[in-house]
Amino acid sequence: HQDVCLHAYTVYQKNFFLFFTQVFNDPIHGHIELPPLLVKIIDTPQFQRLRKIKQLGGGYYVFPGASHNRFEHSVGVGHLAGELVKALRAKQLEEPSLNSESLINDRDVLCVQIAGLCHDLGGVHFESVIIKMLAFVFLQHEDASILMFDHLVDDNKLTPVMNEYGLITEGDNENDLVFIKEMIKGSVKNNSPLNEQLYKGRNNEKSFLYEIVANKQNGIDVDKFDYFARDCHHLGIQNNFDHRRFIVFARVCNVDGQLHICSRDKEMANLYDMFHTRNSLHRRAYQHRVKMAVEIMIKDALLKADQDKHFIKWAEGKACCLSKAKKHKEAYTKLTGRGFEVWCLKLTTHLTFKTSELAAQIIQRIMRRDLYQLVGEIKFTIDNPISNYTYFYSKFNPTIGFKIKPEEVSNLRPECFSEKHIRVYWKRRNDKRLEDAKKCFEAVKKVLLFYIMTVVLLHKQQCGGKISIQAAVKNCILSES
Repeated sequence: HQDVCLHAYTVYQKNFFLFFTQVFNDPIHGHIELPPLLVKIIDTPQFQRLRKIKQLGGGYYVFPGASHNRFEHSVGVGHLAGELVKALRAKQLEEPSLNSESLINDRDVLCVQIAGLCHDLGGVHFESVIIKMLAFVFLQHEDASILMFDHLVDDNKLTPVMNEYGLITEGDNENDLVFIKEMIKGSVKNNSPLNEQLYKGRNNEKSFLYEIVANKQNGIDVDKFDYFARDCHHLGIQNNFDHRRFIVFARVCNVDGQLHICSRDKEMANLYDMFHTRNSLHRRAYQHRVKMAVEIMIKDALLKADQDKHFIKWAEGKACCLSKAKKHKEAYTKLTGRGFEVWCLKLTTHLTFKTSELAAQIIQRIMRRDLYQLVGEIKFTIDNPISNYTYFYSKFNPTIGFKIKPEEVSNLRPECFSEKHIRVYWKRRNDKRLEDAKKCFEAVKKVLLFYIMTVVLLHKQQCGGKISIQAAVKNCILSES
C-alpha cells in the first residue's frame, strides 16, 4: 500500500511540473505566462546568448535608451504568438461552418509559441552588418535561426522532452519540428493552384498558421507587434498601433478557397497606424544616418580583420575567421555583444598583421565619434501591402474574407507605407572634397533613380508581375552591388 501511494505521488508530481506555467514580468506586455516547454528552451545556452545581443545594433550609439536585447523581444514574440493563435481558436469554435475542433489543436498552439520564441535564435551582434551587408558570406536571418534551433534541440537533447508534451518529432506526416522551422522561415506568397501542397509541416487547410510569426504576405505578424511596441518604448517614440485590438478582431476566414487571417473591416485605420509606425521607426531610428554610418564602419573593420584565423575561439585549439563562423554552430553562438567587445579589445592592444591595424583605426574612430559623413541619398516608395495583400471580414459575414479598395477608405490615408534608401557616405571627415562629392551626387541623383526604377520594372516583368516592388528592389540591389 505504501509503495502504491508513493508511485501515485511521483506521477502527480511529474504531471504537475509537466503543465506548470512560469510567469515573466515584462515591461511591455505585463505579467505573461509561458508553458514549461518554452521555459526549458529559454533555459539553454543557445537561447541565453540572446541576452548579449542588442536589439537595435548600432542604434545604441545614437539612442542611449536603445539598450534592450533580443532575449526579451523573443520572449515577447513567443507570448504574442500564443495570444493570437488562442484568440483565433476561440473564435473558430463559435463557427459551425468550419471544422473548428481540428482546425487549431493543442499541438498547433504549442508549435506556434515555440516558433515565435525561437524566430530570432540566429541573431548576432550588429546583425544588419554581419547578416545583411555580408549576405554572400553568411546565412540569411531566418536560415541562421533554423540552424541554431536545430543546434539547440540536439545539444540539449530536447527531442524526447518535446515528445512528452505531445509533439511529433519523427516521420513525414505533420512533423512538428518541420512545422516550427517552416514558421520561422515565414509564409510564402501563394500563387500556386489550390490543390498544390504549400508546406510539409501542415496541410493547406492550416496554412494561415504560417502568417502568425513571419508573415511574408503583408508583414502583419507578431514579430512586428512586439518590436514596434518594445522599440518605441526604449527609443521614446510614440507607438500608434494597438496590437491588442488587432488580436481581438482577428479571425480565420475563407478567401477564394483558402484560409487566411483576416481583420474586421473597421480595423483598416488601425493597420494604417501600424505601417505608419513602421515608417516612423525606420525614418527616425532604424535608418538613422549616424546609426548607419556606425554600422558601415563596423562592417569595414570586420572585413579588414577577416584574415584573422583566430577571430572566434569556441574550444581548446578550435578557432576560425568571421566568414567561416556559419560552418561551425559553436562558433556562431559566439557572435554576441560580449564577443564583439573582446575582439575590439584584442584588436586595439594586440595587432597581429597589417589589416588588423587598419581595423583598429576604424574602431578607434567610432570611439572618438569620427564617423563617415553622408554625401546624399536616394529614396523611392514601396507597394501598398494593405491594398494588395491584406484581407478583411464584415460583421454580417465573418467567415468570408475580402480586400478593401483604397478609395473606399478615408481620403486622409497615407500614400506611402515605406521607402527604400540608397545612401553614399564619405569615409574621410573634414575633407575639402566632401562638398564637391555632394554636388556631384545631386547632379547624378535623378539619373541613378531612373536607372534603379528601370531595373526594378525589368525584374517585375521577368517574374511575370508576381514579385512585389520591394522584392524586386532587393533583388536589383543585390545583383548590382
